[in-house]
Amino acid sequence: MDTKKKELVGRYKNGGREWQPTGEPEQVEVYDFIGEAGKAIPYGVYDVAANAAWVSVGRDHDTAAFAVATLRRWWQAMGRPLYPHARRLLICADGGGSNGYRVRLWKVELAAFAAQTGLAITVCHLPPGTSKWNRIEHRLFSHISMNWRGRPLESHETVVQLIAATTTRTGLAVQAELDDRAYPKGTKISDEQMASLPLTRHDFHGEWNYRAPG
Repeated sequence: MDTKKKELVGRYKNGGREWQPTGEPEQVEVYDFIGEAGKAIPYGVYDVAANAAWVSVGRDHDTAAFAVATLRRWWQAMGRPLYPHARRLLICADGGGSNGYRVRLWKVELAAFAAQTGLAITVCHLPPGTSKWNRIEHRLFSHISMNWRGRPLESHETVVQLIAATTTRTGLAVQAELDDRAYPKGTKISDEQMASLPLTRHDFHGEWNYRAPG
């Protein structure tokens, strides 16, 4: 799981080239100040075994609540149909960002998801400075960037369509959906709430590796 680079939505220059009829180039804005459409926030869940991914495109903020909401949608739309008898789920995530190991809301939302689904969820965070080892970067996000290079991301719907149209020679399949719900920043989680969470830390770097029972 991870958040892809946030993208400006509108007629902005997008690096790369695309064939156009002679004399009919795409017209884009001269400056890249953020416009009324705001930004697109693609958050992805990549299934290594199935070579399949789910991407939610948010409009609001990249928070832990948004991250787990994306995980929930992946489970409902892709995970449960593919693995109807699954009782355990392993999540590999970066050490920072909305799914960071220090983010309290991430752990609260994750524990709630485990309780809701009955899945025993094990989380393994990549150590600081190693986020580029995350397979989602190389097997999903890089191909999305190549698929839309040279094309202005005129709307959130355009972003969703281009992500969903991403394929590779090895058979990558991507489903994408717009998530226009609000995810406010600044949610505070108390020490008492953290102490009550049913999380079990692993013996090896328990701050990065832990389990939430379902």
